[in-house]
Amino acid sequence: MEPNKNKRKPYPSDVTDAEWAFVAPCLALMKEEAPQREHFLREVFNGLRWMVRGGTTWRMIPHDLPSWYTIYQQAMRWIRAGVFEAIVRDLREILRLAEGRKKEPSAAIIDSQTIQSTPESGGRAGYDGHKKKKKGSKIHMAVDTLGHLLALQVTPAHEQERAQVKKLCQEIQEVTGESALIAFVDQGYTGDQAKEDAKEHGIELQVVKLPQAKKGFVLLPRRWVVERSFAWKSRFRRLVRDYERMPEALDWSSFPCFCHTHAQKIC
Repeated sequence: MEPNKNKRKPYPSDVTDAEWAFVAPCLALMKEEAPQREHFLREVFNGLRWMVRGGTTWRMIPHDLPSWYTIYQQAMRWIRAGVFEAIVRDLREILRLAEGRKKEPSAAIIDSQTIQSTPESGGRAGYDGHKKKKKGSKIHMAVDTLGHLLALQVTPAHEQERAQVKKLCQEIQEVTGESALIAFVDQGYTGDQAKEDAKEHGIELQVVKLPQAKKGFVLLPRRWVVERSFAWKSRFRRLVRDYERMPEALDWSSFPCFCHTHAQKIC
C-alpha cells in the first residue's frame, strides 16, 4: 500500500518509487495490512532518511512525517533485524556484477576518520593526538575497490587504527564469505601485530606509503577509494559530527547513508 503523495509536499530525501521497490522487501518486518500498523512504512522510512540527511535531532522531525518516536522505534527494529546490512550487501553484489566484477571482492581498503564530539557524545569521546588533538569518535571503515561498504567499527578517537584490524578483517570475511585475500591500508596500520591479526583471517595487509617527496595533494593507489567513501558519508549531516550517546547509534546511522548513495546507481 502506497501513501497518498498529495497529503504533503515531498522532501528531497524522500525515497523514489524505484528505490522503494528495492528496499521494501527488506524493511517489511510484518505485513503492510497488519492491524497494529498505524503509519505507511514508506513514510516511516522517509522520516528516517530525512533525519540522517538533514542532521536534525529526533524530536525535530517535521510534523507532516510520522512522529519522531514512531520513526525511532521502527529504526530500532530495523537495526536489530540487520536490514540495513542486508540492503548494503545486496546493493554491493548487484553493482559489482554490473561492473563485470565477481559478486564478492578479493580486496578491501581500510582507513579511519575522526569526527568531532558533541555534548551528547562527549562522555565516550577520546583525543586524537595525530590530528591536532581533535576530540571525538573514530570511524574505522573497510570498503571494496569500488567504494562499497564492507565493515565498520566506532571507537573513541584515541584508539589506534592497527588495534581494529582484527575486528574489521573478521567482519570483512563474514560478509564476503571469506573471499577477501588482501587489504590496502595507510602507514597507521604498520606493525607485526596488525599483520598477524589480518593473517589470522586469511588477509594480507599491504601498506600503501606516501611518496617521500610529497608536495600538496597526492592521489595514492587504491587508498583514494576509501577517502571517496568518507566523502559520500559527509553528505549526510547527521554523520559529520558525533551527535549520538551510544557508538552503536553512530554505527548504524552510516548504513542508511550507503543504502541511499548506492541505490541511486541502480534505480
